[in-house]
Amino acid sequence: MREPRGPEESASGCAAPCLASCYAQRVLQALDAFRRSGTLTDVVLRAGGRDFPCHRAALSAGSAYFRSLFAAGRPERGLALVPVEAPGAEPAGAAAALAVVLDYVYGAGVRLRAEDEAANVLALAERLGVAGLRDVCARFLEGRLRAHNSLALRRVAAAFSLAPLAERCGRVLRQAFAEVARHADFLELAPDEVAALLADPALGVAREEAVFEAAMRWVRHDAPARRGQLRRLLEHVRLPLLAPAYFVEKVEADELLQACGECRPLLLEARTCFILGRETGSLRARPRRFMDLAEVIVVVGGCDRKGLLKLPFADAYHPESRRWTPLPSLPGYARSEFATCALRNDVYVSGGHINSRDVWMFSSHLHTWIKVASLHKGRWRHKMAVVQGQLFAVGGFDGLQRLRSVERYDPFSNTWAAATPLPEAVSSAAVAPCAGQLYVIGGAGQDGMNTDKVQCFDLREDRWSLRSPAPFSQRCLAAVSLEDTIYVVGGLMSKIFAYNPGTDAWGEAAALPSPVESCGLTVCDGKVHILGGRDDRGESTDRVFTFDPSSGQVEAQPALQRCTSSHGCVTIVQSLSR
Repeated sequence: MREPRGPEESASGCAAPCLASCYAQRVLQALDAFRRSGTLTDVVLRAGGRDFPCHRAALSAGSAYFRSLFAAGRPERGLALVPVEAPGAEPAGAAAALAVVLDYVYGAGVRLRAEDEAANVLALAERLGVAGLRDVCARFLEGRLRAHNSLALRRVAAAFSLAPLAERCGRVLRQAFAEVARHADFLELAPDEVAALLADPALGVAREEAVFEAAMRWVRHDAPARRGQLRRLLEHVRLPLLAPAYFVEKVEADELLQACGECRPLLLEARTCFILGRETGSLRARPRRFMDLAEVIVVVGGCDRKGLLKLPFADAYHPESRRWTPLPSLPGYARSEFATCALRNDVYVSGGHINSRDVWMFSSHLHTWIKVASLHKGRWRHKMAVVQGQLFAVGGFDGLQRLRSVERYDPFSNTWAAATPLPEAVSSAAVAPCAGQLYVIGGAGQDGMNTDKVQCFDLREDRWSLRSPAPFSQRCLAAVSLEDTIYVVGGLMSKIFAYNPGTDAWGEAAALPSPVESCGLTVCDGKVHILGGRDDRGESTDRVFTFDPSSGQVEAQPALQRCTSSHGCVTIVQSLSR
């Protein structure tokens, strides 16, 4: 016959877990009291000149190191003395660290007061194999993390493989870089560590001047030994983003940089960017992710889903925040298949209907559209591109015939002049600058048939030549250049084609989910962005994809605000605070 359940049993017949826990806690409290009074202790630990009477059984239960040590030893008369070394700690620090470890082993809780103490405890706990104390120390250090100690705690995280702490340190380093760089720990970093910090695209600086000054402060801390690192560090400073006046007064005039011949190409690159704008394509001209300045994609006009309405809208899209910002509408918007390009961070739009000679410029500084000098020849279904600081309007259709004519715009004099005409007239071709030359790819020829011709204009020799034909014959194409490679999309093709001007060779870069033509194409954040366009049913789409040349991957992105095709699409730099 079963006896009635006692008060220490639960309804399931098992001892209540809370009672067992309370009992274990009482035992630990008693052992801790015995330790502090020296009662029944059978071993003495010594650290930093201080003795700690303890119980072998308690130490063995809480420490893998002591469990192994005492299991291998023989019983001794009297109290055995065991020296304990705390790696890297001063004598006082070693004693304090052992006191904390013993409090934890005996269930007395952990009281940490400073980061260096926590690091000592962490090192000793790792050596003694005290499970659980590692997490306690890590949480304490995470709670004490600030800009001034982020570099020191990152070293601790690396030494003990504390991934969450390392991640938090990295986040603080990026977010508060300007403050971090002012502390002494920054000046003691190894060259590799400084270079890695400066290279981080997510560095949280409002202006690039802070990055340049941090690099120079580190070099000047020991100039004789570190001047050899100048070129390496300066490669990671985005000099084209500096204010031009600052560049002239603080960078070019710097004595260390003047004496560093290896740095001159970087200074020349920055000067070229100041003159030609984003045309240079330098990665160093790209804003960091959390700067006040950011690359944004400007989408201008276009046709609606059915191609019946001409859209007046102009909007800027910031891919990082996925935020759209409306811009002033394009004047005289009853146009389509116009040409668009960016010149010195301003957006130019030309043509857009039969015999249209109008050219408008959106000033990113004034935030308004301005009418500039008109084309000599009205055209649509043409393209514009910028080479060596000059804007070229290429080919197109005037309502009667395809055009060979090319016009060159000088923004300083606000004038258009005739340039050397194309070898073969084309409209709806892909046009892109690359390595100082202008490439016209495919399009519709004079007979109305699509062509695979690649026409190349050499500005120095002022002449056109034919290059290797494209592996397609299509119109309604778009092209962009990125790192000396031209990428072509459109023509209702389901592939992205790549052309290398250096080798005059074509290849397939990636496949698209579906065919598209008359799409927007631009480079932003080192990726090719494909926006909207017409599908194989002739309807405009709102689909957006990015192609990353470094990985070869095509990824879907958030949709456009509306379905559109035959629209303008360029990338400029804009202040996010606007």
